[in-house]
Amino acid sequence: MTQSELILLNFTEIRRRSIKLWSGLPEEYYTWKPDEGAMSALEMIRHVLEADYGWKMIINKESLANYETPWKNKPLTSLTDELEFAEPYRNAFLECVKQFSDRDLNETEIIHPGNGKRNNLGKYLLRIGYHESVHAGQFISYLRVMNADRPNIWD
Repeated sequence: MTQSELILLNFTEIRRRSIKLWSGLPEEYYTWKPDEGAMSALEMIRHVLEADYGWKMIINKESLANYETPWKNKPLTSLTDELEFAEPYRNAFLECVKQFSDRDLNETEIIHPGNGKRNNLGKYLLRIGYHESVHAGQFISYLRVMNADRPNIWD
């Protein structure tokens, strides 16, 4: 298995488990948040899904100067709607990752636009997976506080 195949497997497993978690969110809690400064449950889901669009731009070294998300002005309605809308952007991101050679992953330098940190592409991609995993942990906490059932993601 190549490095990019392993990274793709990791992304696929993380997303599968995220969707399993998100599916445990009762509709009446879509707008719930632990405090005023936090994202609502559905906003957090969108944040994770929307990130694929930006990640693809970053790893392709596209300019973010005029960045505008396709989600701009799109109302939050349901988990199903969010997943359906995000699917082509997810697929484009994964297709992009699939094209990287081991050499690309080890030698291409990525500068994160938010903090200026430099990493090789392979490490940067692993950090992308970590981002989603952190939000999965937050989401589990949301479900716990809501007193909602927490799906078993450890299958």
